[in-house]
Amino acid sequence: MTRTSRDRKYLHDFDDDALERLELQHRVWRARALEAWQRAGFTAGQSLLDVGAGPGFATVDLAGIVGPQGRVHAVERSARLVEALRERARRCGYDNIVAHCRDVAVDGLPVEDGTMDGAWCRWIFAFMRQPAVLLESLAAALRPGGVLVVHEYLDYRTWRLAPRSLLLERFVAEVLGSWRDAGGEPDIALDLPGWLAEAGFEVRELRPVLDIISPASFVWQWPASFIDSSLRRLVELGRIAPALADEIGAEFQERSRDPASLMITPAVVEIIAVRREDGEQD
Repeated sequence: MTRTSRDRKYLHDFDDDALERLELQHRVWRARALEAWQRAGFTAGQSLLDVGAGPGFATVDLAGIVGPQGRVHAVERSARLVEALRERARRCGYDNIVAHCRDVAVDGLPVEDGTMDGAWCRWIFAFMRQPAVLLESLAAALRPGGVLVVHEYLDYRTWRLAPRSLLLERFVAEVLGSWRDAGGEPDIALDLPGWLAEAGFEVRELRPVLDIISPASFVWQWPASFIDSSLRRLVELGRIAPALADEIGAEFQERSRDPASLMITPAVVEIIAVRREDGEQD
């Protein structure tokens, strides 16, 4: 389960544009997250973890679910994002959010063992050099019967256009290469079900999430929002030449203006897993 001892690394810096992309991403995925939390049994009065909370878009939704008698512990390693999270909680009037600036890969989770009713993680394991560290921390933090909800990529290479675009497929291949070079594993959902069983969880639900959309769909904006920043990063890393980056960007813009274009989104798996009552690992 462990790949290396070094800490995880994010693919994107958190400038103002990145914060806007994260907000867009949450708007696109919010309905699915809310529905998954409902099926997981997240409810009023519970204590929940939001791991990799970013600027707190999901955190405030969770805080609304647990209500004033509950509590959400939001954990994020970026000081800038934690500052944004605290400001968002203040603006929304939630005093049941505890924001922790903490790197779980190094310091673990900031809660006592066996005290959490549930936990939420979206695209966190895929960026970690040691995903086992987080999984073991979550297993310890959740009470027996506590529920973990996860969204992670299953096959990032499904991000394609129809009619086929060889340029986009080259772009996706380079993103995958840079991701793995940084110590992450984009298709981490292939491993998670087995790891969860080993860590003492019973996997209750596995649901694939993949959309085929036109440029008119709001969902199109989610993957599209990462094109420019990812192209700049790939050029900075020396993985592609600036001319190729320009060519990829121009073709994608052209396809985005064509109402006949279709996009297949990166395949995601939604996992709902329950901490076994016996608390034992396989």
